[in-house]
Amino acid sequence: MILAFHKPHGVLSQFTPDGSPNRTLTEFHFPKEVYPIGRLDADSEGLLLLSDEAGLNSRLLDPEHGHSRRYWAQVEKIPTTVALAQLAAGVTIQDYKTRPCKVRLLDPQPEVPPRDPPIRARKSVPDCWIELELIEGKNRQVRRMTAAIGHPTLRLLRARIGSLELGGLALGSWRELSASERDLIFKS
Repeated sequence: MILAFHKPHGVLSQFTPDGSPNRTLTEFHFPKEVYPIGRLDADSEGLLLLSDEAGLNSRLLDPEHGHSRRYWAQVEKIPTTVALAQLAAGVTIQDYKTRPCKVRLLDPQPEVPPRDPPIRARKSVPDCWIELELIEGKNRQVRRMTAAIGHPTLRLLRARIGSLELGGLALGSWRELSASERDLIFKS
């Protein structure tokens, strides 16, 4: 069984509390045998998969398998084409050079439900949404990548895994994937 979940901000990608004020997956009443495939940090939102199938973590998340993940990052300021090219080529974060990725300014900007709590808004500093498509996923990688080019991430949402889109799945809800949707996960 594979479940798609629209993880809200402030929820850990785990079932056990860690002593922080963040909520856990327990409150969403998943079947007992499932566990998260990969992670989204508590500050991030979007598509999180859960499964009871051993081995899916490495099949989906090991960069050698090349399964893409698409993120939408709301960043401070409007990145130039040069800054976006830097991201695409790979940037150095914490003594690690990221793999090349696909990056673009989202135009038109996506309509995303408001976040609770709302992001920090500054009247004198514009923001925009960019899209990054990665095949790797280091801890807080997208946030560190955008910061490395001078555009800190204000909000981060995972919009796709493989070819499976978050789509209209309501915030905080989950559903079991059909056989054809399972196949989409492994198509990039």
